[in-house]
Amino acid sequence: MFDGRSLTFRAILGPEGFEADRTIEIGPDGCIVRIVPGGPPYDGFIAIPGMTNAHSHVFQRALAGRGEAAYGEESFWTWREAMYRLANAITPEQLYAIACYTYAEMMCNGFTHVVEFHYLHHQSGGSRSLAMTDAIVTAANDIGLPLTLLPVYYRTSGFDGAPASFEQKRFVHDSVEDFLLTLEAMGDVANGVAPHSLRAVPPEDLVPLIEGAEAILGESAPIHIHVSEQMREVLECRERFGRTPIELLGDMVPIGPRWNLVHATHATDAERVVIREAAANVVLCPLTEAYLGDGIFQAREHFHASGFAAIGSDCNVRVSPVDEVRQLEYGQRLRDQKRARLATEQGVGVPVWSWLVDGGRRAAGYGTAALSCGSRADLVVLDEEGPTICGQELEVALDAWIVGGDVRDIASVYVAGQRRVEKGVLNGEPDIKTAFAAAMRAIWSS
Repeated sequence: MFDGRSLTFRAILGPEGFEADRTIEIGPDGCIVRIVPGGPPYDGFIAIPGMTNAHSHVFQRALAGRGEAAYGEESFWTWREAMYRLANAITPEQLYAIACYTYAEMMCNGFTHVVEFHYLHHQSGGSRSLAMTDAIVTAANDIGLPLTLLPVYYRTSGFDGAPASFEQKRFVHDSVEDFLLTLEAMGDVANGVAPHSLRAVPPEDLVPLIEGAEAILGESAPIHIHVSEQMREVLECRERFGRTPIELLGDMVPIGPRWNLVHATHATDAERVVIREAAANVVLCPLTEAYLGDGIFQAREHFHASGFAAIGSDCNVRVSPVDEVRQLEYGQRLRDQKRARLATEQGVGVPVWSWLVDGGRRAAGYGTAALSCGSRADLVVLDEEGPTICGQELEVALDAWIVGGDVRDIASVYVAGQRRVEKGVLNGEPDIKTAFAAAMRAIWSS
């Protein structure tokens, strides 16, 4: 006898596409027990799987608007100076306030899980502490946003192996052994591991890092790394090692399904083939890649060749999965000067949302498909009366949202079968905006 709860929708976006008139039965653990035919009264219009935010630096939410003035040839590398100022000023209390605000934004906009690429480890003087980690974990728990925490290993300041700079002191561990002590001290809150990049991790450190992390976390823990994001990175790696970052990574460690290559913006055609053959995941951050002027990943080619991909909000200057998906599609259109680059005969919404949801689950270390038996009941329910969706037929509502909609078209968000957001308002929301504003003033007035 079923003893959980159920939700019924006009349609759901299941693994095979739209399914009309469906009831989702949810067990006490928040996972889907079964999906069966249903009918009115409905709990909502269209339920689509919640999106995993596969790459977040939550503290960088405080950077929005900073570093925008032009000074000569403005680039990613000068933007980093503003980031370093923030990184060295922020306290654990301020990080908690910023994380609460940002995680609430994520959930209200349709992210139902976050993968936090966490490298702001230490106190402002560089002394070892778990206070920054605790701030992030506590914020996610208080907001109710499920978290995959990826502690980041960061040791050098460039491909030449130069020591990390003074500005990077809160990121740095002196050795693999030093980092593994931090990872072990985190206990159950750490879910995977992230060598920051090949600029920050000497290639010879990769094998002992991965082996040490596996001994602590197990052999199925996800691995994430920034790679081939900027052309300067690619050129410097070639100059030092005679190989691109992706080539160097593949020469040092076997890349497989647990690996998540963040950005991979400048991956060559041959490198994308290698990534697909390894069943590795690419984590794309379209808004951040545009914001930082990184370039445009060849997403159309990767998608139509059945490559795996996820999306992330990265620096969180704008927090919105639908905007990330729109930027991804529109970037391909601008590159090719053609429309419907990621679309199939089903349109753009169904295939692309499903593609990125599946990739996001891989990035977070999930094992089951979204909106299927055994998966957590994480749902974004589109509003039949939303400004972009109202009057639309069921078959085109998701396309309309992707090309023109926003948070106003979301009726509710469920995590583990519990409605956490209704009409853009987080249930039980504390006064997080006031705390966020106070943290921002304190950081930037110092």
